[in-house]
Amino acid sequence: MDKFIINGGRRLKGRITIGGAKNAALPILAGTLLVSEGESIIENVPNIRDIDVMLKVLEVLGANIDYDPDKHRVIISALSIDNYRAPYDLVRKMRASFLVMGPLLGRFGKAEVSLPGGCVLGSRPIDLHIKGFQSLGAEVTEEDGYIKAEAKRLRGGEVYFDRPSHTGTENIMLASVLGKQTTRIVNAACDPEIIDLADFLNLMGAKIKGAGSTFIEIEGVDLLRGCHYSVMPDRLVAGTYACAAAISGGELYLDGASEEELKLPLMKLKNMGVEISGDGGGLFISAPHRLKGVDITTFPFPGFPTDLQACFMSLSTVSNGVSTIVETVFENRFGHAMELKRLGADIKVTGDRAVVNGVGKLKGTSVMASDIRAGAALVIAALAAEGSTEVLRVYHIDRGYERMDEALKSVGADIKRVSD
Repeated sequence: MDKFIINGGRRLKGRITIGGAKNAALPILAGTLLVSEGESIIENVPNIRDIDVMLKVLEVLGANIDYDPDKHRVIISALSIDNYRAPYDLVRKMRASFLVMGPLLGRFGKAEVSLPGGCVLGSRPIDLHIKGFQSLGAEVTEEDGYIKAEAKRLRGGEVYFDRPSHTGTENIMLASVLGKQTTRIVNAACDPEIIDLADFLNLMGAKIKGAGSTFIEIEGVDLLRGCHYSVMPDRLVAGTYACAAAISGGELYLDGASEEELKLPLMKLKNMGVEISGDGGGLFISAPHRLKGVDITTFPFPGFPTDLQACFMSLSTVSNGVSTIVETVFENRFGHAMELKRLGADIKVTGDRAVVNGVGKLKGTSVMASDIRAGAALVIAALAAEGSTEVLRVYHIDRGYERMDEALKSVGADIKRVSD
């Protein structure tokens, strides 16, 4: 396992290009299983560990994969799919692997997928997916740790979510595009990655309306054809590097970052004293020497993204005043707080609320990443810490960030990756 060694106190300055979005690429790759004519060419695919896992799942199912990670391009042919079982040893590594259930069920009428794994962020039940498949006419059972679903051909129907579910919305979309009639998703997730998936499926011949709203309508079609598609830039990676600029008092241009997709996080950064402007192709971030405290409550899009909560907690540790962070999406997403306290942060966690009293400085020590975003937050905190910080288990970070160490080093950070 690798670790990062970071010597803090360097002001970041320069340009970082934002690559493809992990949370858009994964469902799009799963969606290539729906293609029964031609091949799918997917561009701007990030070179990260989670993509490797998804491609291995597709290969196990029988897809032919031609992947060039340096060019960020994947060519997939799903014409020879001969297996409908996604095994535990792969699905346990990443929750998003469960997204292959929708397209397998929609195209072939059967699927067996292991109960998913991934980051431990509290309860993230898949009952919303299962109830959705059942609403479309599938018979769903659980046996030996696998979810099994069957349906000769999914019918249309209405799928209601008690609360917006990002992957739940995507899985129902993927399952229903080849359905008999029309499917309506009520209280759907509104994330930009949902729109990206819908655009991809529509380019292949699907008929999806309303993506990006709480009501999505999918008119079933008989088949989908391969297409050439480019994945959207990663708003969460952009938000992370914006936080890196902010905590270092730096100046960064984030090439490809979208102000529209980061409205609330950017507003909070401005409240902290950061200057932000866009030119249509990216964002300029210019930060003061010392930030102001801010209050944050996470909520599904267009609310404040839970995936940037940890990074903003890092900013709050060295900001003037008291910051309050409330986590409403996952009940167990303050694992990074204890690691930040090891760096000298003053944080008190009570239930779903964290109160952060900004300190004068953090001091480097050894800390451990517990999930993707927590790991990124520890790197950000280390950029501001006095002395040397050792960030362990960076394989978590590699799941969602492509060569984070190289990107930060290119703009002035003193960071290196070493084998642990």
